Amino acid sequence: KTPPCAKKIIDMGIKRCIIASLDPNPLVSGRGIKMMTDAGIEVVTGIMEKEALELNRVFMKYISTKVPYLFLKCGITLDGKIASRTGNSKWITNELAREKVQKLRNKYMGIMVGINTVLADDPSLTARIENGRNPYRIVIDPFLDIPIDSKFVNFEDGKSILITSYNNVEKERISFLKKKNVNVIFLEGIDFKLYDILKKIGEIGIDGVLLEGGSFLISKAFSEDVIDGGEIFIAPKILGDDKAISFIKGFNFENISDGFQLRNVKINNYGNNVSMEFYR
Repeated sequence: KTPPCAKKIIDMGIKRCIIASLDPNPLVSGRGIKMMTDAGIEVVTGIMEKEALELNRVFMKYISTKVPYLFLKCGITLDGKIASRTGNSKWITNELAREKVQKLRNKYMGIMVGINTVLADDPSLTARIENGRNPYRIVIDPFLDIPIDSKFVNFEDGKSILITSYNNVEKERISFLKKKNVNVIFLEGIDFKLYDILKKIGEIGIDGVLLEGGSFLISKAFSEDVIDGGEIFIAPKILGDDKAISFIKGFNFENISDGFQLRNVKINNYGNNVSMEFYR
């Protein structure tokens, strides 16, 4: 969206330019470097490239694939629960951890939850942070169960996106949602692939999505291997109830070695809470 910086560098008379990582944008493809070298500027590339790529993970993936970067966030008890058997989840993590979540909501363009989360909690899905920006709110709702009085429907700011089935295209509720300025995206069937959802979201121009759950979506994301990174917040609480809601379920690995392995893990402290931050 901004003009190339190479021309500005040339106009300013800069003699040496150090570039950490090259721009993967196919519309750019090294033209800025050529402009500078043609102007007699010494160009050095690859300095701290790894660090630069880490800083620009979201941009790098989206600009080269047009598929948004997917970052998982969830808060769990020590025994892996995100809610009690009654659905109560406030609050598992402490205030410091919840502040970090608001920063994540401010960082990513979109925030995604399943319809069960909306039905249980009616969340605002906003970034409660000073001078922050609210993300696009994305709800996966195959059967069009979204309550018309939910916060999601009634923002009317054009940032609510509902993913539902083509089976619902003629339903009266679709017209109501569109009048409320909800962007409705239709997909075939009812068991949507997360990759297909992300691709559709990418077409709107959303480059990064924070996946907040619930359990079904998180489990699906792991099984389809579409998670690019994440942060799992762990509180020193134990429910000990096999009917409480686990943050991930539906798998039956016979061997420990077959289970999901988080990579590039970093441990963060939030008072008496910890988190495991990981990246692909």
